[in-house]
Amino acid sequence: MSYRLHGLESEQQTLLDNGTLLPVMEQFYTIQGEGHQTGKAAYFIRIGGCDVGCHWCDVKESWDAKLHPLTKIEALISSVKEFPAKSVVVTGGEPLIYNLTALTKRLKEEGLATFIETSGAYSLSGNWDWICLSPKKTMAPLAPIYQVANELKIIIFNQHDFLWAEEQAAKVSTNCYLYLQPEWSRSKTLLPDIIAYVKDHPRWMISLQTHKFMNIP
Repeated sequence: MSYRLHGLESEQQTLLDNGTLLPVMEQFYTIQGEGHQTGKAAYFIRIGGCDVGCHWCDVKESWDAKLHPLTKIEALISSVKEFPAKSVVVTGGEPLIYNLTALTKRLKEEGLATFIETSGAYSLSGNWDWICLSPKKTMAPLAPIYQVANELKIIIFNQHDFLWAEEQAAKVSTNCYLYLQPEWSRSKTLLPDIIAYVKDHPRWMISLQTHKFMNIP
């Protein structure tokens, strides 16, 4: 499915529906800062549109898809090819609001590895080398994504989130990497609790937003 963006011509809506046109908030080449891929160079594509509504979201400007230009996926491919890294991270917003099959097909044709970060609240589309599932309490993931997630990343904002983390971990495969990440604005307060929790529950690992410490996008 995709957002129904008011005011679009029927042809534009058709292209949006089939995923050859996407509302892109930003795209940039950087170092992955979170989770299992931390420290690797990658090209990021941030797609606009999200109704999951996390109150602590640090990219709320991504929520309204109408604010972001509809971009042809061929233009995205051209931009990606300007840089040497062979990995592309698709994020949002919530990217799975849209059909991402066409985008990943073209990325694969160019020999690029495909990575996605998603809340899992919408059906999975696209061909992915790595799926980072970051579920949110406001809109729980659909059941099928749990067994294909390569990485489970839980944002810790309060003490109850540790319980939420365990509930989510019980649903993923045994091969899925498990990460706890402090919400940035409360990281100094929460990090000691996360460290203690991981020491007591060593199947979990800690994810930090290292790109913020390095002051890069």
